[in-house]
Amino acid sequence: MDSTHLLYLHGFRSSPRSFKAQRMEAAVRARHPRVTWLCPQLPPSPRAAMAMVAEATAHWPRDRMAVVGSSLGGFYATWVAEETGCPAVLLNPAVDPARDLSRFIGEQTAWHDPAGHFYFAPEYVDELRALEKGPVRHPDRYFAVIAKGDEVLDWREMTGRYPGIRVKLLEGSDHAIGDFDAHIGDVLDFLGLA
Repeated sequence: MDSTHLLYLHGFRSSPRSFKAQRMEAAVRARHPRVTWLCPQLPPSPRAAMAMVAEATAHWPRDRMAVVGSSLGGFYATWVAEETGCPAVLLNPAVDPARDLSRFIGEQTAWHDPAGHFYFAPEYVDELRALEKGPVRHPDRYFAVIAKGDEVLDWREMTGRYPGIRVKLLEGSDHAIGDFDAHIGDVLDFLGLA
């Protein structure tokens, strides 16, 4: 069945104003205007972020929703997909954010608003660990766009985390997937939006 509800989850220090979020929203609105689009500003607390997402999507039809997540949002998208059974697209997904973000404890600036600050608290690392999922139960419901040129995350670790899923492995690119426009078509095809 066609997906009628699409959730987009941004990465650490990012926002709904990210390049990929805006390009995805524009493509969805242009090609699939009836699809319900949600791209919330996620709070820094992982527990609060997933509680907010769960509440916002509580009334969405589980068999017609899908999720896209970038970086930390890819980690979150995996949690959402495993909890709901919905399809997921992962864009350079964070594999072990509890490990990787532990060095960012303290005051942080927002990527799209340098005047915006937030505090990444030590307990957030434990909250990330609590959200970790084992091997995905339905690899056929996942599609990942992973860049070998990612300067933040290791492409080998990303592909290794998701055995059996469909992966579009980019020879170059970067963590932001700066050439994302070239891959939006594949993402939309996989999502099968109404």
